[in-house]
Parts: sequence; structure tokens; C-alpha cells
Amino acid sequence: MTMVTTPQMHYEYYKNIIERYLRKHFTVQKPRSLYQPSKYVMSGGGKRLRPVLVLLANEAVGGNAIDALPAAVAIEVLHNFTLVHDDIMDHAPSRRGRMTVHVKWDESIAILTGDVLLALAYRHLLGTKSPRIHEIVQSFTNGVITICEGQALDKEFETRSRVYVNEYITMIEKKTGKLFSVSMEIGAIIGSGKPDIVTILREYGTCIGRAFQLQDDLLDIVGDEKEFGKAIGSDLQEGKRTFLLLEAMRRAKGKQKEALKRVFERKVQRREVEKYRKIYEETGAISATHQRLQSDFEKARSLLMQLPDSHARQTLLWLTEKLIHRTY
Repeated sequence: MTMVTTPQMHYEYYKNIIERYLRKHFTVQKPRSLYQPSKYVMSGGGKRLRPVLVLLANEAVGGNAIDALPAAVAIEVLHNFTLVHDDIMDHAPSRRGRMTVHVKWDESIAILTGDVLLALAYRHLLGTKSPRIHEIVQSFTNGVITICEGQALDKEFETRSRVYVNEYITMIEKKTGKLFSVSMEIGAIIGSGKPDIVTILREYGTCIGRAFQLQDDLLDIVGDEKEFGKAIGSDLQEGKRTFLLLEAMRRAKGKQKEALKRVFERKVQRREVEKYRKIYEETGAISATHQRLQSDFEKARSLLMQLPDSHARQTLLWLTEKLIHRTY
């Protein structure tokens, strides 16, 4: 693949390759009731962050990124499978500014769409030409299982009156972080990376995956609604157990603690979001989230600095900073 000059151009170059591959392989076939929603999901845009990470990890260990393209697409299809099913469970009306599948069609079609996306993810993955295909499929499959475990924990937390911060961190490492770590691991394996380098890249993926979710938690309360792409305070209104909520609950006393209990009971109204933002600020929960993000950023950066210098490493360093400071 042709090398490009700046980290942003490098990222966009790989992202465009992913987009072209998806347009070519996701077309409306028969039955339309299955493939039209599938195409709808995969044409929904997004950062294509995870598949780009597969290609960058591959390049970082000296591989030819084109060899990792089927696996990169498999990761993106898997990611979208999880979103379709998550949206059903969360009763979400929209994603990326468009109606969710279960709203545009119905719940049954959405379930089936998620099912076929998972199968298609495996089909693309198995198109990978590598002597280590068994190891690659094993990593991918373990990823699917771990993501499901994370989602199960997330749903369990919805009915619990008390959730500890360390439990939440475990949950997001499974639900969000695992796909990032699998992306890095698979890309490195396809590039014939040495075991110690594969481990570094896998740990880096866990780190930025965790940070990605913490930043989401933060943006839900301090973000710009237009830029973020969804209503600010939706986590509060839905009673979601986030790092901010759990950290604030751990620190709060008196009236603040009583107010936070209402989040667990799903009794917060949209007009009260600003009040809760102030509670998060006063208890130090917002500051604690920033500190945790900074810690993840520093760890991710230190892991990358253990890799040989390359265009891929420079792009990963740039991307890490962009993710930690993103506003959407």
C-alpha cells in the first residue's frame, strides 16, 4: 500500500480503503428483508476506528496491511453486530443520526440482521491468508464471548442499587476495550509480529478501549449536543451506571447522595441534567474521570514507545491523543 505523509492522512487513507471494501461487499441481495437492513447498517458511516487499528497494528510489526484487510472488515462488521443488538436491548431510537434497525423495520428483523452480521464477520475473517489463521480465529472468537460477557454485566448493573467503580472498569474492559485489544492483536498476528510485540499492542488496545468509554461517559455530561450526536444527559435519564455516577456516589454525602440515588431509580428529567452536572463537578467526579483518562493516555503512549519507530507508530500516537481529547 502507498505510504502517505501525515498521521491524519495515513488514518484517512486506511479508512477510505475500508469504506471501499464495505461498499463492494455489502449489497442488497435476496431475501431483501435480510440484506437491505445489513447494507443499511454497514453504510452508516462512523470513524471505522477499529478496522483501521487492525491495519496499523499490522503495519507496525512490518506486515503488508493489504493482508489484514479481510480481518479488519470482519472487526468492523462484528462491531456493527454488537450495535444492532445493543440498540434493541437499550430501546435506542437512533444511532449516528439515523433510525436504528428495530425502529426502521422491526425487532425481529433487527435480531436477524445482527445474527447475519456476526456470520458475515466470520466469513470475512476466514478470507485472511495466514499460516496463523487458527490463532486469529481463536482471538476473534474469544473477543465475541468477552464482549457478550461485558454486555451481560452492563445489563445486570441496571437492576443493581450498588455497583462498585472497579466492577464498572471490568465491564467496560470487556464490552468496549476487548474489541480494541482484539483489533490490535489480530493485526499484529497477521503481520507475523513477535509475541512480546503482540502483547504490547494488545495491552495498548485495552488501554485505549477503556479510555474511549470513559470519554463517552464524560461527553454525555459535558459535551456539545450537536457535536456529540446525541442528547446530553441521556445516560442520566436512562439510569446508566457510568464511571462518573459511581465515582460521584462514592464521594457524595447528604443531599447530593440522595439526588444521585434518583439516577439509579431512573427518575431524572431532562431539565435536571445541569443540576447533576454540578453535582459531578462538586464531588470531583469529573476531575477524577479526567485523571483516569490521562493515566490511560500516558500508559498507552508508553506502550507505543516500546515499538520500533515507524509511520504506523506515529499514526497510533497521533490517534491516541485524538481519542483521548475527542469531542464526539
